[in-house]
Amino acid sequence: MDSAPITLDGVELRVLHLPLVAPFTTSFGTETVREVIVARALTPDGDGWGEIVTSAAPLYSSEYTQGAWDVALRWMIPALLDARRMSPAEVSGILEPFVGHRMVKAGLELAVLDASLRLDGISLGAHLGVTRDRVPSGVSVGIQRDPTALVDVVGGYLDEGYARIKIKIKPGRDVDDTAAVREAFGAIALQVDANSAYTLADADVLAELDRFDLLLIEQPLQEDDLVDHATLAARLQTPVCLDESIVSRKAAVDALALGSASVINIKAGRVGGYLEAVAIHDLCRAAGIPVWCGGMLETGIGRAANAALAALPGFTLPGDVSASNRFYRRDIVRDPIVLEDGHVRVPTGPGLGIDIDPVALDDVTVARETLRR
Repeated sequence: MDSAPITLDGVELRVLHLPLVAPFTTSFGTETVREVIVARALTPDGDGWGEIVTSAAPLYSSEYTQGAWDVALRWMIPALLDARRMSPAEVSGILEPFVGHRMVKAGLELAVLDASLRLDGISLGAHLGVTRDRVPSGVSVGIQRDPTALVDVVGGYLDEGYARIKIKIKPGRDVDDTAAVREAFGAIALQVDANSAYTLADADVLAELDRFDLLLIEQPLQEDDLVDHATLAARLQTPVCLDESIVSRKAAVDALALGSASVINIKAGRVGGYLEAVAIHDLCRAAGIPVWCGGMLETGIGRAANAALAALPGFTLPGDVSASNRFYRRDIVRDPIVLEDGHVRVPTGPGLGIDIDPVALDDVTVARETLRR
């Protein structure tokens, strides 16, 4: 699954501040502006784009914008520039000496991969071996003011045609919220996401969710609680899905061996890149474990890449590959992802298949730096 090597002349990083169309609340906080880093690989044959999906603060993950900015400029980009010529598959090896910082590694790898595929004239979807030209789109709904407000918001997304609803939960905002949505909309495809908000002591509360016939409960416990997740999974009828716990193919192997999950959410940023994400997909497909593609409020860069990833055959559940206007009134790409009959199309142009809108990009850029050889 390798592609043409590229000659890397430089890398440009930008911090973006994109206003959200509405506040997005989870168990770890509320965002009104999405802070994210985009990476641009500069080559003699054209540029490639990637996205580093960190947030402003280390609340969802230990990774955060300023830490990512520092490690990328101080260590990772210089290492890539020293190598100068590389294929996308070689990026992870070049960056392997640096511990952690998987979201940075994923964004830099994606920029090199995009540049390489554009040089080859091949789309990311064709490169990965996708089997569909569009994928069903689910939507992630943050915690609302109360269950009534949640029902109103979910109803709007169902009217737009989204194929699956995911609601965020936390202690005190779980059973009643889920009951309200299920009662209001009947047998819709529904799942809940706890973002590690519970402990094993909450097993009785989480078991109450069994009566709502959910697709899954996502990441109920802390990310390093694989053993406790296995214990909880044995208690629940609702399938347990792991998200934050799956940071690599090795982590997926361990989780499946322990019985910690029967579904896995794959996020390329969280696992260190799209090539590692494909390896996890292949592992789970061989094991008969369904996977789906999670989202990190990506711009059009990461959203296009996620659409391609989600079109692989093992992604049998709708993912969080929603339309750009779910989060942003104005994306940084010329042709943002849109919802068509509950689905989004897999881009077919070279590389990620997107064109950056330079005016929109400049308007939301709050910091910019370029390193060259």
